[in-house]
Amino acid sequence: MDQLNAMRAFVRVVEVGTFTRAAELLDLPKPTVTKLIQQLEGHLRAQLLNRTTRRVTVTMDGAAYYERALRVLGEIDELDQSMTSSQARPSGRLRIDVSASFATDIILPALPGFHGRYPEIQIDMGLSDRPADLIGENLDLAIRAGAIEDQSLIARRIGEMMLITCATPDYLAKHGTPQHPRDLEDGHLAIGYRRAGTSRIMPFTFASPKETIEIQGDYVVSLNDGTGYVAAGLAGLGVMQVPTFMAMAHIASGRLVPILTDWCTKPKPLHIIYPPNRHLSNKVRVFVDWLAELFARNELLQGKPLLPCPGGVAAEALAHQPEQAA
Repeated sequence: MDQLNAMRAFVRVVEVGTFTRAAELLDLPKPTVTKLIQQLEGHLRAQLLNRTTRRVTVTMDGAAYYERALRVLGEIDELDQSMTSSQARPSGRLRIDVSASFATDIILPALPGFHGRYPEIQIDMGLSDRPADLIGENLDLAIRAGAIEDQSLIARRIGEMMLITCATPDYLAKHGTPQHPRDLEDGHLAIGYRRAGTSRIMPFTFASPKETIEIQGDYVVSLNDGTGYVAAGLAGLGVMQVPTFMAMAHIASGRLVPILTDWCTKPKPLHIIYPPNRHLSNKVRVFVDWLAELFARNELLQGKPLLPCPGGVAAEALAHQPEQAA
């Protein structure tokens, strides 16, 4: 038995919960994975997994072996990496997941420069605002705005995204320009944003030096994607709170008009997230460093608002409220 391969197969089965998915991610036939696990259990003289028709669960012995196997595999990967990193050029497929807005506005325009530096790295990029299952989808990393709800993930903070409240000139001509956040609850429409996989509409949050307010306005349409959200706002379907980097060009062209500029909106932290207990390969390391550098050069992704925002106790308190989903 190749004990190292069996150990890797066991760890992957535990992480994804099925032999079928583990075999796909390992690029092995399912019978091979099954045989490796059986041989491992025979070698250890212990049952590591409970099999059902739908899912695999870990026994107490299996849980203990899993924790030790992770450490052993991590040390082996780190040893291999340390011996080859000085000679090897970063190469291979890199699987990432980002929002469409980050991809189209920030990453893809700069990607030729990364490719020029590292021509042997091939990037498979998924576009979504949903919380990605990094292990189940075999992703190397993802970029997300807002709080990191899964505390088992490794997160590297790379910036902070400011929001601005705005609407089209035609919308404001029809509905009037709100002078106070509460005006959005009477005679106005808000573009609804909901996190993928949920039905909850995220509220607008405002702060002045005197108070903090949450608004849940009426809406014609709600979306779970940032690019679609901006498109709905540009169509005049309501008021929206949008990241400044997405609004800047439309405000400059006159297609959007900032409103309620005497009020602050809640910033969202930006993170690169990795699967837990995974050693970062050369290709991941250089891409993460490149992303961090790319985001650091963009002032609108480092907490700088498009327009001056009044300070004060309320604005400071808003910045430290529990984070809403991006």
